[in-house]
Amino acid sequence: MDLEQFARELSSASATIATGLEAGFRVIVKEIEETAKEEIGVYQPAYGPFDAWVSLAESTKADRVRQGYSEDEPLLRSGELRDSIESEVVGLAAIVGTKSQIGFWQEVGTDSIPPRPFIGPAYVRKINPLMEATGLAITRGFRGY
Repeated sequence: MDLEQFARELSSASATIATGLEAGFRVIVKEIEETAKEEIGVYQPAYGPFDAWVSLAESTKADRVRQGYSEDEPLLRSGELRDSIESEVVGLAAIVGTKSQIGFWQEVGTDSIPPRPFIGPAYVRKINPLMEATGLAITRGFRGY
């Protein structure tokens, strides 16, 4: 194989890899979104760098019941926060998140609310499948399928 043919092979592999990466990202990013949604309403254990969720305060539980919600489903009331979680893939860039200010406060905590992260841990849970999908896309790109 001469250098010109090698350059053509690399160019072809590059296009195949990019297509494979984007397809893999779409699957994994959707899984991250679904995982984050599933965390709403259920106490989460410590995961990676994220601490376990602190139990709701008794006053919060009482307020939830007064408003007609279940006593002890953290972050879940109307489902608005859960339903605000979205994902998007553009080329090789991907994001999962919420535009909800409440979601931000819950994710990082405030002076009066302990953090109950649901986006960060979802990413961490899916990092290995993302790395596997990346490796598979690269391997397939160089093999030509």
